[in-house]
Formats: sequence, C-alpha cells, structure tokens
Amino acid sequence: MNKGVIIMVKGRILVVEDEHIVSMGIRIMLKNLGYAVTGIASSGEEAISKAESTRPDLVLMDIMLKGNLNGIEASKEIITRLDIPVLYLTACSDRKILEQIWNTGYGCIVKPFDEMDLERDIEIVLSRHRLEKNVIKSPLKLQNNSERLKSASGSLSDLEDSK
Repeated sequence: MNKGVIIMVKGRILVVEDEHIVSMGIRIMLKNLGYAVTGIASSGEEAISKAESTRPDLVLMDIMLKGNLNGIEASKEIITRLDIPVLYLTACSDRKILEQIWNTGYGCIVKPFDEMDLERDIEIVLSRHRLEKNVIKSPLKLQNNSERLKSASGSLSDLEDSK
C-alpha cells in the first residue's frame, strides 16, 4: 500500500442493477471516472436498505429489478426519505415508463452507454441536486439571519432604554 498517497473521490454512488455482468461493468466505469461505489443492489428493497446504510451521493437505478419493487418505486422511497438523487438506467423506450421516470427522478441514461455519457449525466444530476438544496436552504438562512437581527436589535433597544 502506498503511504501518503491521497486518492480524491468525486462522489459515492450506489449501483442498482439486477444483471450482474452489467453492474460489474458500471462499477469499473465509475472507478475509472474517480467515483467510489458504495454497493451494488439487485432489488428495490435491497436498494433502499443499502441507500440507508451507506448514504451515497447518488443512486444509479435500473428500472426493471428483481423483487416486489421496481426501480421507480424504490427511487420514490430513496428520494423522499433520504433526499438522495437518482439517475435511472434503462433500455426501455416505453412512453408511459419514460413519463414516470421524468416525474420521479433526476434524469435517465439509456443503455447502452459509455463512460463519457455516464460521467456527464452524473455530474448534471449531482449539480442539480446541490443547486436545489442550496435554493431550499437560502430562505431558511435568510429567515434565521432576520430573526437574529431582530433579536439583536431588540437587545440594543433594551440597553438604550435602561440608560
């Protein structure tokens, strides 16, 4: 092991894919791109459990999975409960499914894809999620700062009155 070598990781990603050979290929691509894979799940239930335990920055989610939950259903849980963005992986072109994807996730990458496609789409989703979190936090920060100013000005008024 190399001592003193720091490896920068661009992000932590959970891969949800029920075809083993495909998930291994994705894992290799992610490693080549500088991402750490927090785990691989093959069912919706397992995806939710691994997302809870590993808290990835992003979930790459296939739509058709083993188990009782498909990728869209599992994604709804992950997004709602854990606030983790999901990028769907699909070979499907069914209009109804694509509409569900756009209504629940952060985007979709169509199989087959290469490393450049994967990197571009991951960066878009992560950037969008960061931006959305900042927009949501901004009004709260403004409210907190406003309350602090009111409190501070009230304290100053009290000091002035006591003179």
